[in-house]
Amino acid sequence: MKLSRRSLLATTTAAVAASAAPAAAASGPGHGPGRGLRTGFDRLAADGYALLDGQRVGVVTNPTGITREVRHIVDVMHADDRVALTAVFGPEHGFRGTAQAGGSEGRYDDPATGLPVYDTYLKSGQALADVFTASGVDTVVFDIQDVGARFYTYIWTLFDCMEAAALAGRRFVVLDRPNPVTGRAALGPVLHKEFATFVGRQPISQAHGMTVAELARLFNGEFLTTPVPLETVTMSGWRRSDFYDASGLPWVPPSPNMPTPETALVYPGTCLFEGTNLSEGRGTTRPFELLGAEGIDGRWAEAANALGLAGVRFREAYFAPTFSKFQGRTVGGVQLHVHDRAAFDPVRTGIGLLISAKRSWSGFAWRPDEWIDRLTGSTRVRTMIDAGAETDEVVAGWRDELAGFRRMRRGYLLYR
Repeated sequence: MKLSRRSLLATTTAAVAASAAPAAAASGPGHGPGRGLRTGFDRLAADGYALLDGQRVGVVTNPTGITREVRHIVDVMHADDRVALTAVFGPEHGFRGTAQAGGSEGRYDDPATGLPVYDTYLKSGQALADVFTASGVDTVVFDIQDVGARFYTYIWTLFDCMEAAALAGRRFVVLDRPNPVTGRAALGPVLHKEFATFVGRQPISQAHGMTVAELARLFNGEFLTTPVPLETVTMSGWRRSDFYDASGLPWVPPSPNMPTPETALVYPGTCLFEGTNLSEGRGTTRPFELLGAEGIDGRWAEAANALGLAGVRFREAYFAPTFSKFQGRTVGGVQLHVHDRAAFDPVRTGIGLLISAKRSWSGFAWRPDEWIDRLTGSTRVRTMIDAGAETDEVVAGWRDELAGFRRMRRGYLLYR
């Protein structure tokens, strides 16, 4: 059956029965203010997996695909006769999360369930479609916790898997989870297509302010050449203004250097330091909250505080990374302390920190491969900073393209 883009978008959100038993999401000890939140998986399971009835199912997931009782959804589904789970697909870092940044687990059989685990990392297009075909699944399900930044690779795993599922003639189901840094606003520059990589496939903003189900709808409606038969299972009890702690859900690091929701809060801005010769805090207990390099002293913290950036203060800090840049060497820099997360703008803060670092430390340099352009989505941020622009000027440079993305995004939002 040939489906038009319009008919696909009209039916993209699965209507999970409102009468489904709430006990599936609310069981277990009290979990604070979020005890009423039900993830997409909670609602799918409470409905008896009706959406997957008669289908051979494969799940794209990682260690974040858990229930409120911290059971992995693959283990739960494998033990339930109501769903025919036949394969698992692992992204960067792997299904069980054993690999570091830039790595994966390869093809193996999961010891806990016996299920075949296929590697999706760095696969796309027909090569990934062939993986889905070889697995024999009818429906591909996606359930991974995102962190809200364009350069976090799991959303591009989502995009690549949707594209491949369309090529392979498979259904695609997205189980939604909260955006941990809220869904209030899209922030930052929009990717220019000539700078597309695995840290940014399509022109979305640096902090997108969407959930994975909303992104899937946007990808299907705007960017996929051939839309995939898509259904999304929404959350209940989530509001766009909610930070992760309001969910009451346990936090599992989506990747080794994303240990806490506080890391996710600063990441859309401070990840830009990956494009410089400064440490972004990898190899410390506070990645992306600690930034520094050899030769930096308290002048950077002083300059950063003088910017008056909303919701955040900067402390002079010294640390010795255990791996990555400056491994085993003591460096100086700053630690971010967010004191008003509602007022905090991570992208504007990242720009201010780049500018103040360059002005207060003579050793500042961009990475020779100009990785900063891949992270920001164009040459503009780098060239404006090199030309001496102030924070407000750099931020103003993306105002029009961000407004355009915000208009596009509006039609795909699922929550208030």
